Amino acid sequence: MSSPENRSFRVSPALLFKLAVAGVVLAGVALLVLKGVDVKTLFNRGLEFIRGLGPVTFFTAMAVLPSFGCPLTAFTLSALPVFGAELGAPTVVGLALASITVNLAFSYWLARYALRPWVEKLLAWMGYTLPQVAAEDRLGLLVLVRVTPGPPYSLQNFVLGLTAIPFGLYMAVSFVIVSLYSATFILFGDALVHGRGKMAFLAVSLFIAFSVGVKFLRRHYQRRQAKVS
Repeated sequence: MSSPENRSFRVSPALLFKLAVAGVVLAGVALLVLKGVDVKTLFNRGLEFIRGLGPVTFFTAMAVLPSFGCPLTAFTLSALPVFGAELGAPTVVGLALASITVNLAFSYWLARYALRPWVEKLLAWMGYTLPQVAAEDRLGLLVLVRVTPGPPYSLQNFVLGLTAIPFGLYMAVSFVIVSLYSATFILFGDALVHGRGKMAFLAVSLFIAFSVGVKFLRRHYQRRQAKVS
């Protein structure tokens, strides 16, 4: 049996992966700086390029591309810095949430109807079948998948679509959780670009508060599942 000291030093694979990604990004930025590249100017040019695409192209891409693996955070972090001055913060947040709604529905359709028959055939060829989720376990599974750190947003959608969770339940729970996270990232992205310390602090505080709440919610469902099994 491991001692409390040993348990306190355990690090989850998801955290290690995130730290590794952050390390690679920071190392890349440091390398560019050492080579004399003006990172801030390069970043601003990237924002200008996105702004030049226009809000219609941007939010349409936000509604579609995350279904194919594009990180949702690439859109949430840049939405307000790019289009806030033109459209206003409430409009940008509203359009972002509308794009997320469309993407959740589109991702469900892909996994549940377009790709599920192919996945079933592949698993049957390998000697496996898709697991069936009991009706009483659907809400718990949905919440656990959405609040468990590590799995990318697109992978979450794919897994939930394959389990054939009812569309209404999938949309209601997914929209609430994903929108709360996304709204926080939208505020944080704008504060980060424009150097708004108070807004950045508020966004980080909201993210921490939501993460703590998610942690307790995940533990609740895990204990509930343990009692059932």
